[in-house]
Amino acid sequence: MAVPWKILAVLVSSCLLQSAVRAETDNPDAYRLSDPVTHRNLAIYLVHGTSRGGPVPLTLQEAMARKAVEVREIGRVNELQVENVGDEEVFIQAGDIVKGGQQDRVLSVSLLLPPRSGTTSVASFCVESGRWSARAGEDVRMFSLSNALVPSRQTKLELAGVGARPPEGAPPSRQQEVWKSVSRIQDRLSSNLGTEVAAARSRTSLQLSLENGRLEREQAEYLAALEPLAEHADDIVGYVFAINGKVNSGDIYPSNGLFRKMWPKLLRASVTEALGERDLPTAPPPPVATATSFLSTPVDAKTVEKGATAQGRLEMRDSATALFTQAKPAAAADGAWVHRNYLAK
Repeated sequence: MAVPWKILAVLVSSCLLQSAVRAETDNPDAYRLSDPVTHRNLAIYLVHGTSRGGPVPLTLQEAMARKAVEVREIGRVNELQVENVGDEEVFIQAGDIVKGGQQDRVLSVSLLLPPRSGTTSVASFCVESGRWSARAGEDVRMFSLSNALVPSRQTKLELAGVGARPPEGAPPSRQQEVWKSVSRIQDRLSSNLGTEVAAARSRTSLQLSLENGRLEREQAEYLAALEPLAEHADDIVGYVFAINGKVNSGDIYPSNGLFRKMWPKLLRASVTEALGERDLPTAPPPPVATATSFLSTPVDAKTVEKGATAQGRLEMRDSATALFTQAKPAAAADGAWVHRNYLAK
């Protein structure tokens, strides 16, 4: 007996729906992006997915404020020592800036420090040139806080070693490129804010520039409009953002708990980058399909493992249009990971 076409359509639709649900269940890392929420030239797409259970680690900012982590100066520009002296795991994100020591630094790897970790070496870059002594009131041997992330996609690419190529015949120096990126950030902010953001205490310090009062006042309007977005659902595990109509970057975490802890710091960095580009031509935010496609762009690129240490390892996929990095624990089981980052190129 022939099946009426309306019933057949319902059956086909039901099968397709069951297949989609099955596919998402089989892949706990399947993501759904919200429609963009825009404030001025910054668009935010929230990433929804499976949030893993279990304890949520402290962020580096929290741990340093509680003195549960020590970040120590060892006299090498591109290496610091960190030690978790507390009883909770601590998450460090690539791009975390630490203030103090002989020069402010940015940490270039994401990792999870176990409780009572012992001393661990962490790769870093200087985000303050010239100084190699204590600033007034600071301990030259230790770093005091980490309340900011690097607010620049280009600088993050430099940290990953895939930034702009040096001029023909010039020796490659990632540190020199990071210093140039810091100078560009300061110049762009000063131009767009109508005031010099470089601090008299150390004109080359990115951290001190990010503490500029005018910048904080300009950030406040964006933060008031966008920060509450992360409170709307408990399946939000990350975000993608676009500036002036172009997809910029994305960060995804294993749990909603860790994303919520990182969100204020992430958003402030995105706002700072948007403020530095608000004099450039703008356009409507890309459709959600474009932002979703951005997360899958590097999927076919070859996976390269870099920088394996006792605390973790980094997987990288570098395509023509995007860089994907995934940080995993040293003894990752069942595909465990601690941070995923996506950078447009």
